[in-house]
Amino acid sequence: MVTRDELRRMVIMGRMSDAQLDRIIPLVEKRHYEERQYVVREGDNAENFFLLQRGKVLLEQRLSETVTVCMDAIKPGYSFGWSAMLSRDLEPYHTYTSDAICVEPSDVCIISGEKFLELFEADPTMGYLVYRRLNRVIKQRLVHRTEQFLRIIRQHPDMGRLMSPC
Repeated sequence: MVTRDELRRMVIMGRMSDAQLDRIIPLVEKRHYEERQYVVREGDNAENFFLLQRGKVLLEQRLSETVTVCMDAIKPGYSFGWSAMLSRDLEPYHTYTSDAICVEPSDVCIISGEKFLELFEADPTMGYLVYRRLNRVIKQRLVHRTEQFLRIIRQHPDMGRLMSPC
């Protein structure tokens, strides 16, 4: 069983009260994954939200049969599987947008997205706290991706010719 202190080390849960954490604890399943083991695969139904307790997980997208791109590296205290946190009213179901693969032995806390959303409906303050923190993490990742994209564009030889004065 996960403890309050373990949950508090997770970025999205760092500001929750003991009572709120106590309501989350029964929803959490801890699971160990070995190196190169998949937590989820792109296209799987997004049923669970994940919190990395120990280890390292890469989020990868397959561009073709032979090309895979690493989109992010998740470190302890951070989360992935956000698709499970989307309202079920939006679509009949959601899918994960990338593979999540462990690059070293990893301990992951798993929470049913549906159960988590039910908890937020019962305690909107908790839902607000989680989504506020989650939005901060998403913003940081979006800024990072944008910087990566622009750096790649600037370094491309054809772009150099386009951007230099005639």
